[in-house]
Amino acid sequence: MLLSPAGVDQLRSALEAADYTSNGIAGRLGPAATGGMARNDHRAALRATEDRDPLATLIRLFLCAATEPEAAVAAALAPLPLADALAAGLVERHGEGLRQGIDLEPYGDEWWVLSDVPAGSRPGQPLAAEHVLGVGGATNTLIGATIRRPVGSALDLGTGSGVQALHLATHAGTVTATDLSDRALRFAATTAALNGQDWDLRRGDMVAPVAGRRFDLVVSNPPFVVGPGTTTHTYRDSGRVGDGVGAELAAAAPDLLTEGGTMQYLANWVHVAGEDWAERVTGWIRGTGLDAWVIQREVAEPMAYVNLWLADAGEVADPARVASWLDWFDAHKVEAIGFGIISLRRAGRTQPLIRVEDLRQSVEPPMGDQIAAWFDRRDWLAVRSDAELLAARYRLAEGLRLTQDATMGDEGWAVDRQVLTMPRGLRWSEEVDPLVLTLISGCDGRVALRDQLTVLAAANDVPEEDLADAAGPIVAHLVERGLILPAG
Repeated sequence: MLLSPAGVDQLRSALEAADYTSNGIAGRLGPAATGGMARNDHRAALRATEDRDPLATLIRLFLCAATEPEAAVAAALAPLPLADALAAGLVERHGEGLRQGIDLEPYGDEWWVLSDVPAGSRPGQPLAAEHVLGVGGATNTLIGATIRRPVGSALDLGTGSGVQALHLATHAGTVTATDLSDRALRFAATTAALNGQDWDLRRGDMVAPVAGRRFDLVVSNPPFVVGPGTTTHTYRDSGRVGDGVGAELAAAAPDLLTEGGTMQYLANWVHVAGEDWAERVTGWIRGTGLDAWVIQREVAEPMAYVNLWLADAGEVADPARVASWLDWFDAHKVEAIGFGIISLRRAGRTQPLIRVEDLRQSVEPPMGDQIAAWFDRRDWLAVRSDAELLAARYRLAEGLRLTQDATMGDEGWAVDRQVLTMPRGLRWSEEVDPLVLTLISGCDGRVALRDQLTVLAAANDVPEEDLADAAGPIVAHLVERGLILPAG
């Protein structure tokens, strides 16, 4: 850890006494200054904390990146001795006072996260090779996508400062966290102790530290950045060529998961000219025996991608470095880079289902609830024959909308296209023909689908069995999408 166990207790006492929490800070600053902080405008916050009591000093020090008088910092951190805070790197001498040496961020209602000072806080100073990230965009994406159901054991691969592990501990009996970086593990250990949590922390590359062990839930925000395999920053670069780290995690999943276990991780994948990106990612998973749902959330062209990751590390966009990275993309015919979430489930099926799809439209959080519901629906469908699907009763999803496009003709409006849309969740859209629309419009949860087919066949003068043969796959698809749901 960065501090001794006693030092961690003293730091916690100081933070609690000052009410250095999200709610405490918002109450002290007020809405305007709090909103300015969210935009990285610290002026109002600095004006509101000029009295430099303990909470004010902690806000100025760790949230506004200000240099503060030594006496005020010592008082704010007490009972933690200032000498211990300096030795741990919590603060450092700068000019005539002290400034933050690491980032100490209130997180949620009752947590704190320790990490390295983010890029931009030290103008002109790029991030160190073993920089430890705090709470960022990718971190929040995985937090929101993780299925939050009680499990016995959970694993955070590449824990960094330990943010994912903090969340796992709220619904897992035991938490194991790994990282290749000793520095990251020291931060994670301190974050765990400061928040009163106990994790099994292990050092090593990827799954090596947990070889032979299985978990009910595995999450990972790995160093997924795509490139020639050069490693300059451990949080970003895996040392694998291209998008190999995503394929490696998929291959490792079967040996990591208990029966019924789930693995969820973030990944980048390349879009290669003349190839289907979805088939590429499917190839990672095919043969694992796992159900999978891959959701592409973003796509970037190579120049934007390179500039993004150089800026993320605070690196100057050296023309030679940029050209080298882009040349690698050109040599491998990479037209774009996708980013998304891979969710795998060890369901024990002889014919696992793999879905890979582009869902760049707006998704209503939390996505984890939507992913869990998708696996639930797949489980329900997997154990039912076509006859059983038709014998079931269904109801329309709450809020389901119908949109129609029509053209005015000699005989009035003629409907050209009908689309069912979910206004919430993953906001699916599905074009349906008039017969299917009539069928599902009767799904009120009271009548078996087979009985609806009987009425529909008679009304349209078509053989009932022909209609039943066509309806089975359509119903299964609509249930998987969540547009219609089994009643009860």
